[in-house]
Amino acid sequence: MITNKNILFKSITFFSTLLMVFSCCAQQATVITETDPWKRMELIIKGIPQTQFSDKIYSIKNYGAVADGKTLNTEAFRKAIKACTENGGGKVLVPNGKYLTGSIHLENNVNLHLEDKAEILFSTDPKNYPLVHTSFEGTELINYSPLIFARNKTNVAVTGKGTLNGQANNDNWWSWAGSKYYGWKKGVPSQNDPKNRETLVAMAEENVPVEKRVFGDGHYLRPNFIEFFECNTVLIKDVTIINAPFWILHPLKSNNVIVDGVTITSHGPNNDGCDPEYSQNVLIKNCTFNTGDDCIAIKSGRDADGRRVGIPSKNIIVQNCKMIDGHGGVVMGSEISAGVNNVFVENCIMDSPNLERAIRIKTNSKRGGTTEDIYVRNIEVGTVKECVLRATMFYNVYGSQNGDFIPTIKNISLENIKVKNGGKFGILADGYEQSPIENITLKDVIIEKVDSVHSLKNVKNINFINTYINGKKIEF
Repeated sequence: MITNKNILFKSITFFSTLLMVFSCCAQQATVITETDPWKRMELIIKGIPQTQFSDKIYSIKNYGAVADGKTLNTEAFRKAIKACTENGGGKVLVPNGKYLTGSIHLENNVNLHLEDKAEILFSTDPKNYPLVHTSFEGTELINYSPLIFARNKTNVAVTGKGTLNGQANNDNWWSWAGSKYYGWKKGVPSQNDPKNRETLVAMAEENVPVEKRVFGDGHYLRPNFIEFFECNTVLIKDVTIINAPFWILHPLKSNNVIVDGVTITSHGPNNDGCDPEYSQNVLIKNCTFNTGDDCIAIKSGRDADGRRVGIPSKNIIVQNCKMIDGHGGVVMGSEISAGVNNVFVENCIMDSPNLERAIRIKTNSKRGGTTEDIYVRNIEVGTVKECVLRATMFYNVYGSQNGDFIPTIKNISLENIKVKNGGKFGILADGYEQSPIENITLKDVIIEKVDSVHSLKNVKNINFINTYINGKKIEF
């Protein structure tokens, strides 16, 4: 029944959302004119609107959910979310207990909230993930739905101190990567078969419309865990996430995203912790990443598909996070064809013999794109395996990656960085002769131990200011 109270709440929600959008646009005008990067960061943060929800609660148990870890609760989640959004929004509550489900699709003004001892167990049966418009490794397609998915939504959240368990392991999703390390055996299908990932990339290069890039059953391209696609005003807060099939947090073409206090432990293939892609105004803070791939990887599309979309990722802020295992702490690339700029990283701790680099930029001449204005300060690094800063234009993990799109990398600043063991190199950087990596500054950086100070190829204008490596002040 529609009541005056419901109409009033919906009107307030609509005008509040409108006000947040106008406020954000006005704030961005200020950001553009601010020249000091760290003041610019502060303005960006102030301009990110906060999610706001009604205090109404919709417990999934009231819609038929059973907390036995065996009963499939997909329909209970759907019904609770539908009721919540149709009545002006609020909190969809997951009470303490274990709930098995297929994909969960969020709607406007819905906060999916897990109680402290609640655990959502996601089915490992691909049939429980309907085909949707999504993305795989920087290329759009029609594929299995992400485990939690929202498309074209505003004011949405996943919160609470419960656990999201993808249940991925070597017996299901991970083996699809085609690696013996993750359970794949010769003769078993995987994403590496020619009709799978290779065909998708070829379709994008040939500009086949996304709606005709239909994969899913028989193609072995794993789904993302949580994807907000073309969303605005998003919050992911406090949850613990484990055992992901693929990329874990994936804001895609989204604006005004806050990731706060999330703990991620997942060591599967391509288990990146957080991958903002084609996204702007993203704040990642107070999180812990312990991953099988990059802890945070900022992306903007792969090759032709990235150039087709053409939306750079920018205004990405990382604060007060801890990076444990991973290929890199904060990374840009390799799916980076539309460019990345205005990245700020501060007050983080990175430490593990299984963490390969602290800061990494990876691209190549098939990707192209411009990566610029990367600011890092107040970082404590215990141990990294390879180097403190790695910037390359020759990233080559899937065979030949040579093309006609020479990338640009410029304006990288590291300030007040303390490193105990930097691995093989302080800085490892290689650019093209016709497109050197430009403007790297290390200020107040101390690397107590590293095999070599640097390895540089086609790098222009590198500055060491009050920087000590292996006990020696570096002059360059």
